[in-house]
Amino acid sequence: MDKPMARLSFLLMVLPLLWMAGCNTQNWDAGPPQTESQTVKLGDAKSARVEIDMSAGELTVGSGAKELLEADFSYGSPSSKPEVEYNVSEGQGRLTIRQPSSVHGRGSGRNTWDLHLSNKVPLELKVDQGAGRARLTLGGLSLSRLDVDLGAGETVVDLTGDWKNNLTANIDGGVGRATVRLPSDVGVRATAHGGIGAINVRGGMIKVGDAYVNESYGKSPITVEVKVEGGVGEINLELGGAPPSV
Repeated sequence: MDKPMARLSFLLMVLPLLWMAGCNTQNWDAGPPQTESQTVKLGDAKSARVEIDMSAGELTVGSGAKELLEADFSYGSPSSKPEVEYNVSEGQGRLTIRQPSSVHGRGSGRNTWDLHLSNKVPLELKVDQGAGRARLTLGGLSLSRLDVDLGAGETVVDLTGDWKNNLTANIDGGVGRATVRLPSDVGVRATAHGGIGAINVRGGMIKVGDAYVNESYGKSPITVEVKVEGGVGEINLELGGAPPSV
């Protein structure tokens, strides 16, 4: 069995379990929510790789942090406290933010992360999202690479904004709905393949071969390259300026 079919078979098996987890939030982590803010300083790093692993909950990622990371966490119990690790090696920082293994499979209602990253340092970003919702507003970051692995739920990856460097973005679809908003003022080349469900392209993108490009592609010195592998559900590719999907 090839990789896309194996992934699809797995998603079909786990979908009922993820749905049950989302519908039984009240049975987990009873009691008042825990809240905490954390800041991670860049230190001696000249660049950084950020890895976010959230198995269940609501995730927001944006720019504008004065340090490498400024985060606000809300979670259901001390055992659900996010694990934040950072180290620097040979000038590159590595920041990892993950939920404890005890949270895997639980409902999403008690876990909310609001993360802001620095736009002053080159970054690579990897996001593993499980059950829940995510909004990744990344246009203000100095990203060179983005990898997003979607689970079950609804996700918006917003890449609109003024890019100063090339970006390669890989998005693996999950179960649910994913919307990828693309910039119009820099070159964009997007490919989308596979999965069960619709892949919609909106906002004036032009199909060239097996890819969709915008009017700035080939004219702008900056290129945003997006590769989407569909899952089970709907994937929308929207050029900036198009009305958001509802």
